Amino acid sequence: MQNSIIIPALDLIDGRVVRLYQGDYAQQTRYSDNPTAQFQHYVEQGATQLHLVDLSGAKDPAKRQTKLIGDIIARLACPIQVGGGIRREQDVADLLAVGANRVVIGSTAVNAREQVKRWFNTYGAEKFVLALDVNINPQGEKQIAVNGWQENSGVSLEALIQEFREVGLQHVLCTDISRDGTLAGSNVDLYRELCAAFPEVSFISSGGIGSLDDVHALQGTGVGGVIIGRALLEGKFTVAEAIACWQNG
Repeated sequence: MQNSIIIPALDLIDGRVVRLYQGDYAQQTRYSDNPTAQFQHYVEQGATQLHLVDLSGAKDPAKRQTKLIGDIIARLACPIQVGGGIRREQDVADLLAVGANRVVIGSTAVNAREQVKRWFNTYGAEKFVLALDVNINPQGEKQIAVNGWQENSGVSLEALIQEFREVGLQHVLCTDISRDGTLAGSNVDLYRELCAAFPEVSFISSGGIGSLDDVHALQGTGVGGVIIGRALLEGKFTVAEAIACWQNG
């Protein structure tokens, strides 16, 4: 498994690093006015892949921070995957043009499947990450939530992955939304189950990482990446410590 397993993440609103609690724009915590310096700090500690979410663009397509994102990418010698309300092919083309190594697609992958499959065919499946947020009901069914977690799509996680396998799906960022931003740990069983069911897909865990124990718990699940956001911003541990934890078992 490659060492780039630890993927530090930043969420941006109007150029500032923030975190939303459970996806709620009214509950945001501001951390920094300098996302480039924050990312640089992570790269210096050994990060080899970064994750950036344009929350301004997700809320209002007219407020996309594409130029800023391009500036950040240009200053960092590190691949950055970028998401945040990607709904149009132009958004994809713009982000790839400013240097994003992958574009992260969320609700659009559920709501406009044929369109997104065409993007896979046009730009290459390796350029995309499907970001699938799941609600797991008492029966254990994994239903995908869309539109900032506001709605249940009625589509099962497994069915959507199966559908996108036909166009070469490589990367899936999966979040159990009951855990996101809570620092309560990941849903380890979910990732173990998905990695076993779809071994050719690289699953990235997201949501809930609050300690090095949570990082350690994901070892052996088969995940291809661990996104860590809030815990790094709040100094629970460093990128270097997380990488060492993963490499040393």
